[in-house]
Amino acid sequence: MRVKLLFTKVIIQVIIILLVTGCVKGRNFEPPESNCTSNVIANSKFVDVKNLYKDETIQIQDDLIIEGYVISSDISGNFFSVLHFQDKLNNPTEGFQIEIDFRDSYLFYPLGSKISIKLKGLYVGKSNEVYKIGGAFTSFGNVSVGRLPAAKVNQHIFIDCENGALLEPTIVEISDLKNLPNNTLVQLKDVQFIKEEIGLPYAIETEETERTIIDCSGAEMVVLNSGYSDFHNEAIPSENGLITGVLVRDKSNYQLIFRSLDDLKLNQTRCTGLENEFTSEQIFISEIADPDNNSEARFVELYNSNSKTISLNGWHLNRFTNENLEIGSTIDLSNYEILAESTLVIAANEEEFINVYGFIPDMVAGNNSPADSNGDDNFQMVDPFGKVIDAFGIIGEDGSNTNHEFEDGRALRKSNISIANPVFDANEWEIYNDSGGSGTTNQPQLAPDDFTAGIR
Repeated sequence: MRVKLLFTKVIIQVIIILLVTGCVKGRNFEPPESNCTSNVIANSKFVDVKNLYKDETIQIQDDLIIEGYVISSDISGNFFSVLHFQDKLNNPTEGFQIEIDFRDSYLFYPLGSKISIKLKGLYVGKSNEVYKIGGAFTSFGNVSVGRLPAAKVNQHIFIDCENGALLEPTIVEISDLKNLPNNTLVQLKDVQFIKEEIGLPYAIETEETERTIIDCSGAEMVVLNSGYSDFHNEAIPSENGLITGVLVRDKSNYQLIFRSLDDLKLNQTRCTGLENEFTSEQIFISEIADPDNNSEARFVELYNSNSKTISLNGWHLNRFTNENLEIGSTIDLSNYEILAESTLVIAANEEEFINVYGFIPDMVAGNNSPADSNGDDNFQMVDPFGKVIDAFGIIGEDGSNTNHEFEDGRALRKSNISIANPVFDANEWEIYNDSGGSGTTNQPQLAPDDFTAGIR
């Protein structure tokens, strides 16, 4: 009886030892044995795949194969069920993402590894101006790109035996991000988290959280952090330095996702003097008015397409009269801010503006100001750092009889425009006048009915 009891105790101890030694703490598992191949050869480019999309998600029927280099990693949990990859190890021209229902993918597809993807049977779609490939799901009869089931991942994604090459991020400034392709690896220098977020956690637990970084010129961008990441509860530092991450996009907004805290090299002295001065490409001129029936009811309207309020400290709106190359008048906007997705209406004459439009303007600039243009002048929005962010008209060219004349009419920014343009593009505007050039509408406008002050 005692022998049987002793044997039972030994068995229990063995089981406990196996359970304890078999558990793995953390996410730093040993990588599996390599299962690479050199037999899957690319026959298509990223752009070929994107061109398959025609306004609706489709399933790829041809034997297309693309290749690229992995730039994302779920080792810290900041990426989930997605692989981002670009066409070159450095200076990429294209980037892509594939949705996969596959955990701990960093073990199988390490950073910088070359992968080939067989596309036949996958779906290609577009969401918020971003192209995606993967499986599919249906909602209310509409097909969208979803996660490729784990059982099918190895049927489509193959890791190449090529190795030893170094993945290099593209070094860029925030203001130049719009010139780079989505889903590519970038490195931002001289950046820091905004003052209001210092000491906060990187993310709220279980929630995707937006944090904001700013560079030493005042340019801002959003950093996306997962509330499931293993660093989400770490405090945001105050220092300045380098941040590396994957450049993603949500419509016109560029955002950054870093792979782990190793992507942050914030060990430099913080830039000062920027805490109340900000630049943004989402501040722009949205309407300029010169009513045919009342010159005292002139105004200019600005718009903020950002989801956050933006201070206009240090901003100026400049007017160039007729063909003059020198600034004729300017408005200092420093005492104002524009609420998220809202307008700032600047009137030339407060009393007449109220009588005509029925509400108090946000600002009154007076006669001969940029708000008091007679329709053949040119404009520039300048940020606190002296950079032209937005423009209307061509400096040095009198607007009369051109595609930027709004005499006795108005210039209205088209509703699909959400970012500023420092170079005038007539295609971004609806322009009404009494005698303008090609592309404009020769139809004088009457206040208040033909104007939309304060409405975007």
